[in-house]
Amino acid sequence: MSKLFIVPGQLVTFQSLKDKTLKLIFETGEPTPDQMAGVQYVLQTWGWIAFKPDELKEKEKELLMDLKSDYDDVGKSKAQRLRAVLYRNWEQKPDGYEVFDDYYNHYMEKIIMHYKNKLDG
Repeated sequence: MSKLFIVPGQLVTFQSLKDKTLKLIFETGEPTPDQMAGVQYVLQTWGWIAFKPDELKEKEKELLMDLKSDYDDVGKSKAQRLRAVLYRNWEQKPDGYEVFDDYYNHYMEKIIMHYKNKLDG
């Protein structure tokens, strides 16, 4: 089920991350119950972000609602995607690692050993 989440807001800052992605931070006014439900519905899901300084017209909302997406980290190799996922995990739960490269090396070694142990002889 696809749900369109629209809320007025202001882009207040951004941060360039080590893996060359961006962290965008928006602020909104006090959300309505429907808007809050929309936030909870889309939390931790991938989607597309559009920003327009002017209020969206009903026709524009309808067009957005009809869009279909097959988003899958377009343009990134599988290795880049894995590194980006590990980076996000480190941001949220660093497991005692202060430096991402140390975290990355530890978990890559765990992944390698997991599959190496499955090999015959």
